[in-house]
Amino acid sequence: MRHRPLLAAVGVAVAVLMIAGLAFLSARPAPDERQVQEAASAPPTTPAASPVPAVSEPPAPQPVPEEERDPALEAFLLGLARRDSDDTTAVGPVDAPIVMIEWADFRCPYCSAFAEVTLPQLRHHFDEGTVRYEFRDLALFGEESVYAAVAARAAGEQGKHHEFMNVLYAALPNDGHPVVDKDVVTEVAMQIGVPDMAKFDADLESLELRNAVLTDTNEARSMGLSSVPVFVVGTQVIQGAQPPQVFEQVIQQELAKASNR
Repeated sequence: MRHRPLLAAVGVAVAVLMIAGLAFLSARPAPDERQVQEAASAPPTTPAASPVPAVSEPPAPQPVPEEERDPALEAFLLGLARRDSDDTTAVGPVDAPIVMIEWADFRCPYCSAFAEVTLPQLRHHFDEGTVRYEFRDLALFGEESVYAAVAARAAGEQGKHHEFMNVLYAALPNDGHPVVDKDVVTEVAMQIGVPDMAKFDADLESLELRNAVLTDTNEARSMGLSSVPVFVVGTQVIQGAQPPQVFEQVIQQELAKASNR
């Protein structure tokens, strides 16, 4: 396999596990509730947080020469995009040239730093229709992380997942794994103007939404993802809360590749 520039950004272990995941995703059984609950409550592996999370991550991915591309790996990464018009966690047109996927935990300080600093600077791509953003839950830090993700999906049932995500991250400290309880999520829901608070409260207890969170978490775990945030942009993987220029560089690379497909 000759995709060393990509491996420099992804990490050998993650890339190998993702390739192995191709077979898993093509024929995976229905998730087992006990297993996905265990995955959600497994000990975290994200580095220790600081009041303002420092970013010490691999360098930005570099363009891979045509002769060194791995078609199987690229096809696998492209295949992770769902492009589902009913996906309440996504932003941007389903037919955008490229899809940017983020796996995150709402109680992760690095995810919060990305949402507050970098994501707003990328939003113009979603508005312009050049990039579709798909959010995936990877609830690493226990039951409160699952609860926060369910609350975001409950807001998404009323068209406000992205707004809920942004305001929740802004409300939580970028330090440690903060408490997310009903008081917190209710305040956020009211702040963003969720139309039907009675429905929101009922959806907080929804087994369907909970299972959706656990299914995403289980799928991410099966691909070897054990820290957050992590991203797939087109055919490239970005680890950690990288600064905006890293994502801009990769987006431009992927838009150029998409135009030649």
